[in-house]
Amino acid sequence: MIEVGKTLVSDDVIDEQFVCDLTKCKGACCVEGDLGAPLLKEELPEIEKVIELVKPYLTKEAIEVLEKEGGYILDEDGDYSTTTINGKECAFAFYDDNRILKCSIEQAHKEGKTDWKKPISCHLYPIRVAKLPEFEALNYDRWQICAPACDLGRELKVPVYKFLKDALIRKYGESWYAELEEKVEK
Repeated sequence: MIEVGKTLVSDDVIDEQFVCDLTKCKGACCVEGDLGAPLLKEELPEIEKVIELVKPYLTKEAIEVLEKEGGYILDEDGDYSTTTINGKECAFAFYDDNRILKCSIEQAHKEGKTDWKKPISCHLYPIRVAKLPEFEALNYDRWQICAPACDLGRELKVPVYKFLKDALIRKYGESWYAELEEKVEK
């Protein structure tokens, strides 16, 4: 484990290889699991702001769910996550022309309709952040649906932390990432 500022980065984030391979997984992380994408409390206003912007990408069913239930839920553990359609795919997900699930928030961002990219938990995946009393622990989340990403990561020799460079900089800043790289190289 590497300590960087007030974070503890697990060895797996450094040692494991990972590059998303959407052509193989088809965006399964947007539909699998028990809940939608984890949200930080400070992201809730951002979710509210983008709902109208992303409707053109969404199915009628997704729009109905967002209008009825809103963009997020509070679960029994007191954590927020994006709303889902029938407990399955994230209500913000849409299928592109190749039947790959994509994020409507990220698509709106790419098209310049919003300056918010998407929930940080999605941007950081496969890293999951656990809050500890004095640190945040960054752990690599192993999930069978990401086996193609592990294969491609090994083929291209890209560690998780390098694959997620932009997301890590978005969350922790450039100096934090530079310190991480410096400590990894030692």
